[in-house]
Amino acid sequence: MHRCRSDILELIPADQAQLVEWLAVPHQSAYAIRKLKQLGSRAVPSLRHGLQHPEHLVRVGCCIVLDHVYDDSCLPGLIENLNHPHPDVRTWALHALACDRCKKGVCRPAENLILDPAIRLLLYDPERKVRQMAAGMLGPSVHRSPDVLRALQQAHRSDNHPAVRKVCSWWVPGGTCFVKSLP
Repeated sequence: MHRCRSDILELIPADQAQLVEWLAVPHQSAYAIRKLKQLGSRAVPSLRHGLQHPEHLVRVGCCIVLDHVYDDSCLPGLIENLNHPHPDVRTWALHALACDRCKKGVCRPAENLILDPAIRLLLYDPERKVRQMAAGMLGPSVHRSPDVLRALQQAHRSDNHPAVRKVCSWWVPGGTCFVKSLP
């Protein structure tokens, strides 16, 4: 009987550390992400360790998994990755910290700890996709934080990329998300 590669991988009793290493291997990363998500909270120690991995793809993969199996013990590592030199790491760390939709029973972890770094990324990050993610991440806090409102207004007026300005436009006064989320 002929087995395809994914069937063979299903038979390998891979430990969590190996799964984390596979996040950097293009033809194994999807499998590793799926398995780490299935492990849930049991994978958190390995994911926390992976947030410090020298390979940026491992960090990205860990952020993707933590977006779904978030644990407060990973907060410092995710916040540290907001300063990583690779823009994909910064983008996914922001997403893991901010996306309520992906998390099961958890919402916007430690918002007060991530607003200042997210504002800095929105206003000063050289990469458009990081600034765009920061705008979307900050938006839901616009009614609770005058600093967030000012940052979104500034980026809406002056960011050099139309996609960033567009996301900001949703969250400034008069924007659709601003109006829909009024307290």
